[in-house]
Amino acid sequence: MQLNPYLTFSGNCEAAFKLYERCFGGKIVAMIRHDETPMADETPTDWRDKIIHGRLVVGDQVLMGSDVPPEQYEPTKGFSVTLNVDDPSEAERVFRALSADGTVRMPIQKTFWALRFGMLTDAFGIPWMINCEERHV
Repeated sequence: MQLNPYLTFSGNCEAAFKLYERCFGGKIVAMIRHDETPMADETPTDWRDKIIHGRLVVGDQVLMGSDVPPEQYEPTKGFSVTLNVDDPSEAERVFRALSADGTVRMPIQKTFWALRFGMLTDAFGIPWMINCEERHV
């Protein structure tokens, strides 16, 4: 069994996934547009280039998402995607990349449980928690 976040976007899924691919060192393995589906003729012309399904693979982890039509889109709330990173400098790099043009909710810093921890909402409206736990031997 594998749990995978499925993120929804208001028309900018492709841009978000390209950022995540660069930031996480993953690979986009699917970026299917509405005009590539059997429903293309039923899709409004200005929405045909939007993403109906995207899939990013990072190691053995998968992040999926799609664009949602404006009348159905709801901003995210009530969750954060947590990214656990082993190296504090890597945690800081990822935090900087994801927070560019976004909103920092808690600056990345040392906490009582982590070498680095920070919270942000990226430019695409996705809330993230970056965590680099302290290793106890």
